[in-house]
Amino acid sequence: MKIFNIVWVVLFIIFAGLQYNDPDPYLWMPIYLYCAWFCYLAAKKEFYPIGYAVGIAVFTGYAIYKIFDNNGLIDWFENHHAESLVETMKAEKPWVEEVREFFGLVICIAVLGANWVYAVKERKKVLVKKKGKK
Repeated sequence: MKIFNIVWVVLFIIFAGLQYNDPDPYLWMPIYLYCAWFCYLAAKKEFYPIGYAVGIAVFTGYAIYKIFDNNGLIDWFENHHAESLVETMKAEKPWVEEVREFFGLVICIAVLGANWVYAVKERKKVLVKKKGKK
């Protein structure tokens, strides 16, 4: 998990840095840096399940909004036939930006979720060891 988290720290910092020219960097930089911070802590074997849960809850709520947004995931599937999102780096069509943001949230949720599951497993191991010593 240490390598997993180090890789994601680097990626999330890069993701945050790429947001400088985004229409809403004030929103996306903190989202990616939040994930980078918790991955950094996890790489140091410091786990914060409540932090993961808060991030997952907030990002899931925002992802659900992105699904139903006017230019969101449903619109992309129904009206644009799941057209490529990666033809160019510049999001010239409004649904491209919204759907990319949705998938960015899915990545954040997945990484925080993986750390949450790992943290719970590690906590159980510690509790079993303590119980066995008594």
